[in-house]
Amino acid sequence: MAAGPALVLASASPRRRDLLARIGVIPARIVAPDIDETPLKAERPRDYVRRVAAAKANAVERAPGEVILSADTTIALGRRILGKPADEAELREMLALLSGRRHHCLSAVAAIDTDGRLRERLSDTIVVFKPLSPAEIDAYVASGEGMGKAGGYAIQGRAETWVRRLAGSHSGVVGLPLYETGALLRAAGVILG
Repeated sequence: MAAGPALVLASASPRRRDLLARIGVIPARIVAPDIDETPLKAERPRDYVRRVAAAKANAVERAPGEVILSADTTIALGRRILGKPADEAELREMLALLSGRRHHCLSAVAAIDTDGRLRERLSDTIVVFKPLSPAEIDAYVASGEGMGKAGGYAIQGRAETWVRRLAGSHSGVVGLPLYETGALLRAAGVILG
């Protein structure tokens, strides 16, 4: 069997590396792209997450025979974008907003193939949290688990006990929707294990 193109993961996220390994894909290189992830004025959450994923892919230099893969995940509460909390106060505010409510976890994936063509996919997962008590929010903030996570929570951790309902991609909420990622990688010629 001929080897496919080398994969470059444009992400510093250990969760994305772990998720790729679940489908038998080990990146040849990992590069953390340095881009501005600030939402544009009046930018809708779907447009935002797609733009950022594409910008991450385009920020990494691609050598001949390489495929670049990037992703971005954000939480949308209506038209409001809940990115990564800057501090504990913002984390507490995000969790209070999500308490007892339905929200969308949007995870965009972008791949640049060996011909330089950019392909994109979007995963939209609906998540419903149970109402959170002030004590639950305080304990979660104290755990530190929500810092650096879109929407201030890690579904693969303690926050999973809050999920009353989830419709869509669990791996997308973690940070890399495997169905969409697999489709993009196969289209780019990357062999899945």
